[in-house]
Amino acid sequence: MSALTRRAALSAAAALPALAVLPPARAAAPAAAPLAGERPLFGASLWTLPNGLTVVHAENRRAPVVAHYVFYSAGAGEDPAGRSGLAHFLEHMMFKGSPNVPSGAFSRLVAREGGQDNAFTSRDVTAYHQHVEAGRLDLVAGMEADRMAAALFPADEIEPERQVVQEERRQRTESTPRGRFRETWDAAFWGRQHWRGRPLIGWPEDIAALSRDDMLDFFGRYYVPANATLLVTGAVSREAVARMAEQHYGAIPSRPAPYDKAARDRAPAPGSPLRDRLVQREATLQEAAFLRGWVAPSQPQGQTQGQTQGGAPAEHVHPLEVLAHLLGGGQGSRLHKALVQSGLAVSAGCAYDGDAIGTGSLEIFATPRRETTTAALEGAVAAEVARLLDGGVTEAEVARSIRQLTAGVLLALDSLGAAPRILGGALANGLPLESVEFWPARIRAVTPPQVEAAARAVLSRPSMTGWLLPEGAA
Repeated sequence: MSALTRRAALSAAAALPALAVLPPARAAAPAAAPLAGERPLFGASLWTLPNGLTVVHAENRRAPVVAHYVFYSAGAGEDPAGRSGLAHFLEHMMFKGSPNVPSGAFSRLVAREGGQDNAFTSRDVTAYHQHVEAGRLDLVAGMEADRMAAALFPADEIEPERQVVQEERRQRTESTPRGRFRETWDAAFWGRQHWRGRPLIGWPEDIAALSRDDMLDFFGRYYVPANATLLVTGAVSREAVARMAEQHYGAIPSRPAPYDKAARDRAPAPGSPLRDRLVQREATLQEAAFLRGWVAPSQPQGQTQGQTQGGAPAEHVHPLEVLAHLLGGGQGSRLHKALVQSGLAVSAGCAYDGDAIGTGSLEIFATPRRETTTAALEGAVAAEVARLLDGGVTEAEVARSIRQLTAGVLLALDSLGAAPRILGGALANGLPLESVEFWPARIRAVTPPQVEAAARAVLSRPSMTGWLLPEGAA
């Protein structure tokens, strides 16, 4: 299961009246520093246990349920060289038992209580979560803490689970033309053995070679309280969460964190794509796909470097979010007008990955009409990028993008799972709590000159163009 990023969720949300700020208890840090009179989005409080575990609570009484999440600040980006897929394989094995919870019993117990549980691995985090009736919080916390302290990784279950992982890879990647293209694109853009170029699930040969010792080493290094963030949201008080956290997680021995959460021990990302063009053909494909990407700055890396990555300052992050929406956010966007309304494409958009550790990316994508030539579509995209760089942006279109980016915050507030995923993804990547709580205000503060500066910093640099084409297409 893939993680819901903070920006993707908040793009469907706006800065309308937020949850009331709960008065912090003595052990808790304030919800977030005030920002020009703005109210925080979730009203979360944060504190740290003596063993280093970060605890976050956000109350939500809309239903008598709670969401319990544990984020580890380690994902596929931490896979050792030649061991791609290790973080994801380990995620599977975390369900194979701990000292007080037999293999497979975790999910069965949650289901028996009417709850749901799952986990996901991204490039930067691995997270485990349960949604249960509020009175069952202690049950899931006790089981989650048990495997944080000492997951077992039974030797006789490694091979059967390896087959499950390999089948997941076949279904999600190898069986679909677009899945194969995306994997090839990332490897060509960043490098096949670079942590950004390797697939999250791993290369087939690496999955086949992963061992129990690899898992024990990874678990021992990264699955420590000081490298984890516990988030609890829903119908539970801050005091109850504090008691729960101390009871179930407080006794786990303290061990040093492997790194600052935002400054991982990873190879530097290239400042520009390693290739300028990729063309892949598929016999079973019916619709072509176009992709053009640039290296772009990310907010987590800006927290630690403060200067530049990929040739662009980290201060461009929020303007790039507005820029991506202005270019490809819906029917009023520039790309929709230039490509879809003109009849060249059936869909078009723009995506910006600014939450990534190390560096991010900005991508323009489109599905052309069958009669559209590759040259015609590429020419239209290039013309639109040039028009933006040469002519700038208008007050009206920036205002539209800001309004739409911040238009549905109540959706995020109403969803039990949105708050822990948004908060957990940011905190596990080393971002401060206020980066989420006051995200709408940061977006509303973006100006047209800032958007233009961000566009020049990224779109004027080398890009990579990719085509996924039906076999035989010109």
